[in-house]
Amino acid sequence: MGTGQKRTICLLTLAAGAVFLTGCATQPGPHGVNLPGFFSGLLHGFLILFSFIGSLFTDVRIYSFPNAGRWYDFGYFLGAAMFLGGAHASQKSGLNRCTHVDKGRQAE
Repeated sequence: MGTGQKRTICLLTLAAGAVFLTGCATQPGPHGVNLPGFFSGLLHGFLILFSFIGSLFTDVRIYSFPNAGRWYDFGYFLGAAMFLGGAHASQKSGLNRCTHVDKGRQAE
């Protein structure tokens, strides 16, 4: 058996172990009144950078728990994507690189 096969078997074993161990993990159900929902998640996601910086120096949490569940998660994801630029920022920078390369080739 070659080193490539050993590495593949080792990685697959580690991945299977991780899936096995996390398959039993649960979180307690949301209990409370007026739990943060979609719009709170959207705001918390938008403020992710400021929350992270604050969490380094104080007892500020980045993610609210308990929350209303998947709607909070979806709002958090959208807020973070809007603040961090999302796919549009990476796509825009990629297009600029291609444009600069094409202009350089035309000049030669």
